[in-house]
Amino acid sequence: MPADITLEEVWKLFRETDQKFRDTDRKFDELKAIVARTSRNVDDLTGKWGKFVEGMVAPACKTLFADRNIPVHKVLQRVQAEYDGRSMEIDILVVNEGYVVLVEVKSTLKVDDVRAQLERLGQFREFFPEYADKQVLGAVAGIVIEEQADRFAYREGLFVIGQAGDTVRILNDKKFQPKAW
Repeated sequence: MPADITLEEVWKLFRETDQKFRDTDRKFDELKAIVARTSRNVDDLTGKWGKFVEGMVAPACKTLFADRNIPVHKVLQRVQAEYDGRSMEIDILVVNEGYVVLVEVKSTLKVDDVRAQLERLGQFREFFPEYADKQVLGAVAGIVIEEQADRFAYREGLFVIGQAGDTVRILNDKKFQPKAW
């Protein structure tokens, strides 16, 4: 410390520095609040976008699966069940006398979403024993498909539903054979 600075001046510098730290803390708290609000807004928007995509896919299911020789008698949205302290939600459940098709809908479909759907398919009968007499098939749907999720889903025996113009279609080729769970 230079010899010409007095103790009073040092204390003044400490007070100024302390005030700057308090100002920085206040600004940081304001920034955290802005980030939290923005995050909530993005979550709300993502949820609304997901419901919009479900709204596109659900009505199309009747035609999409009928074109694959799976007639559709019911299309149910957001079907939920609880079993053994756990819960399961199916975005879209397509039903006829012989089949149920579980459709997982994402605005952006990723490989992890496909993995989650495969796990859901493996547990479906535990949660929905009323469909024990039906073959269980799976499908994933997305407007944007990332990470080659469509190829992974196809190899795992799932129907892949994607955007086609202003509607959706099954992207699997006609020789595709779905896996039954």
